[in-house]
Amino acid sequence: MNTYSKYCPNVFLAKTTEKHEKGSVITLTTKYGKENEVILYNLIYAKDGFYYYSFIRADGYNIQERAKAKAERYSKWAGAAENKSNEYYEASKEGKDFLVLAEPIKIGHHSEKRHRALIERNWNRMGKSVEYSEKANQHESKAEYWEKRANDINLSMPESLEYFEYKLEEAKEKHEGLKSGKYQKTHSYSLTYAKKEVNELVKKLETAKRLWQD
Repeated sequence: MNTYSKYCPNVFLAKTTEKHEKGSVITLTTKYGKENEVILYNLIYAKDGFYYYSFIRADGYNIQERAKAKAERYSKWAGAAENKSNEYYEASKEGKDFLVLAEPIKIGHHSEKRHRALIERNWNRMGKSVEYSEKANQHESKAEYWEKRANDINLSMPESLEYFEYKLEEAKEKHEGLKSGKYQKTHSYSLTYAKKEVNELVKKLETAKRLWQD
């Protein structure tokens, strides 16, 4: 059975019992038993009779599609919660023509029980309206977060090779600019942080090349 193997943050490899050619389509099974067709890229290494390949999903599903799906799901939940909030708000208006008169509760009168029950029902409904409104806001906030991540690129994608090449050149230019005085240092660690970013991007680019370079 072909399975997944964690390689580095955000990246899994295809762990297979047989050696395959680049471009082969095989099926991987998750630890939960779900099967996905994948397209193999590079053989990263072989160990203990297993072969480990970089891959992409045959159906095109990746982190960007995952982000889009999450954004759509949270947006749908936000809409449903907002509808529930509106329903409870409208329901809380029961007997408004009577209540707007601000009639005091007549203690001992046959109407006392109904009067108190009406106020309690509307109070509870308004509380539910506020509760669902807050849920809608929370879901909408998460939808906005995932919408922003819909264009993310990480090492799990072949596009990361070109992306990190660009980001590395950008980081190098910034580092050299800080050294030469082209760019102003905003604090005493500006140069240190710029160099650290260059080093991190060098490592990411090396990994991207190993995963996706022809």
